[in-house]
Amino acid sequence: MGKALALMLVLLAVGTVLLFVGQDTWWFPQNHSVHGSAIDAQFMRTLVVVGIAFVGAQVALGYAVFRFGRKGDARAVYSHGSTRLEITWTLITAAIFIAIAVLGQRVWAQLHLNDAPADSVKVSVVGQQFQWNFHYPGADNEFGKTDPKFYDDSTLNFVGVDPSDAKGRDDVQATTLLIPVNRPVELTLRSKDVIHSLFIPHMRIKQDAVPGLAIRVHFTPTQVGRYEIPCAELCGNNHFNMKSFLLVLTEEEYSDLATKPDEEFKTRLGELLQQYK
Repeated sequence: MGKALALMLVLLAVGTVLLFVGQDTWWFPQNHSVHGSAIDAQFMRTLVVVGIAFVGAQVALGYAVFRFGRKGDARAVYSHGSTRLEITWTLITAAIFIAIAVLGQRVWAQLHLNDAPADSVKVSVVGQQFQWNFHYPGADNEFGKTDPKFYDDSTLNFVGVDPSDAKGRDDVQATTLLIPVNRPVELTLRSKDVIHSLFIPHMRIKQDAVPGLAIRVHFTPTQVGRYEIPCAELCGNNHFNMKSFLLVLTEEEYSDLATKPDEEFKTRLGELLQQYK
């Protein structure tokens, strides 16, 4: 029984490694953002380190089961251990994982702590149960004032634009995120009720929208197309149905759309959603 269990542990470790070696068939979708390659590299570094630790632990466990698992075999000896060895492997483990964390923080900081480039396209995002709302500044390229007291789903004022602010009269609200290709985009995320999470796998972007906070994140898309945006944070009984789409357009398509009034904007948006389906 001990030998069979030891063999099973080793096969489990080998099978798990093989699954990740063949990751091209089921791993992340193809990267379509400037920063995505750095995100993928960080995942691989973490995966390799954790994989080595996992295989080492399973092989050691398998050996222990094989060597000491049957009656009459050599018995394991209880030991208080070695303080020197414990300090050594603790320091080595800490150094490895701190190094990985520092490398990962560099990528994260570029997107979250550094200011977006001056020419970034700015979009305000408001999450609610169970819908994503995207707020565009309209033809004047200036956002109107918003305030939670103006939230009114019955009049489609999902983001709370102040009706008395002249700058907000040409603003557009939609449930689709529209951005131009090869230009930096800055999103400002808010939530009206509970925590939501904006997830765009092809862009390697995942950011929570937290009630009471305005959270900024920026990225640069590199490929036109249509991409699904699910909510990646359990937010209620219809969480499964909270999704939207990102349309990455050519510069000409985006410039034409950005200057259209609300009705024409939404008509053209419907056409583009079908075009890039």
